[in-house]
Amino acid sequence: MKIVFRMILAVVLSVGGVTAMAAAPAAAAYATPGYVLTSTTASLPSELSAVATGKKISYVTTSITGATITATGLVLTPKTGKNNKIVAWGHGTTGLADGCAPSTNQAVFWAEARIAVAELISRGWTVTAPDYPGLGTPQAHPYLIGNSEARSLIDGVKAARNLDSSLGVNYAIDGHSQGGQGSLFANQLAPSYDGNLVLKGTAAIAPVSNADVISPLIPGSEANGYLVMAMFGIAAVDSSFNPLTVLAAPAEAKLSVLATGCLNEILAAYADLSDTELVEGGTLPDSLLTKLATYDNPAQTAPSAPILVVQGTEDEAVPYFVTADLLIPQLEAYSQPVDFVVIDGASHDEAVIQSADLVADWIAARFA
Repeated sequence: MKIVFRMILAVVLSVGGVTAMAAAPAAAAYATPGYVLTSTTASLPSELSAVATGKKISYVTTSITGATITATGLVLTPKTGKNNKIVAWGHGTTGLADGCAPSTNQAVFWAEARIAVAELISRGWTVTAPDYPGLGTPQAHPYLIGNSEARSLIDGVKAARNLDSSLGVNYAIDGHSQGGQGSLFANQLAPSYDGNLVLKGTAAIAPVSNADVISPLIPGSEANGYLVMAMFGIAAVDSSFNPLTVLAAPAEAKLSVLATGCLNEILAAYADLSDTELVEGGTLPDSLLTKLATYDNPAQTAPSAPILVVQGTEDEAVPYFVTADLLIPQLEAYSQPVDFVVIDGASHDEAVIQSADLVADWIAARFA
């Protein structure tokens, strides 16, 4: 079984003929997170090219064990009104394969993300937009592993400052869904990881949290694909977990979509499976729930800067009750201020669009 799993994981998560489990040799000689390895002119969506110039970069970051790895992403510089502040944008789920990196695949630079990022740029802020490790680089993507996303978000800010010496040390983080989760983890990690940077606040729109509560609700639903990706996210960082011990045969038969498709294709492939067709016995083992809680849940340690959480009441991906009834009290148990904004009737993506101005105003107040 172990041999079969390794073969499937290697095939499913390999991109462009390079096995995703391989190390990232380009970064091996560089020990400084944020070091820029390559920088080229980026092609941007029209909504952003009108207001910003872009660089596609590869840069040094670290894995959750501290190993040096490579990440990719964008650095977006306002064409007018630029100041010295930086905002890191954490994108929502795109997929697991290299082709699902927003810096190179505009189809997964989602419409709501373009609106949010354009608003940030309009305030004169340089925006960094990491792809997250494993999207566009050799290693497997540690999907929903919060401390992986957090490191690439912070190191993307360092990389921007290495490209542009006029940028200051003050930064904020704004993220949606997976990126909202990453922003909360970055808030926790910042004091021990961001060096001389100063995190002024993080905004999290419909952030993933309490994964051990959400996940048991998924089998047999249209969200099946998220759970499959989450299992492979754990497998990318935890060799003791084998997704094939949990997935049922009909779900295993569809694993190739993780390498050939991105979010929409993955969700479509798994949407019609019943609970017992997705996972053995139709329920998730407690051992998996424990790993989901350990790796995926923010608010396990104290945040270091103010937090804004935005949540729509009709969110189909991150249930409203998970944010309102669980995450917010968890965050409020610490000393940092937490602002919670509810958008009545908003879906998962609509919450981003409808809060773009509000979030930018909140960040501006933190910078002020």
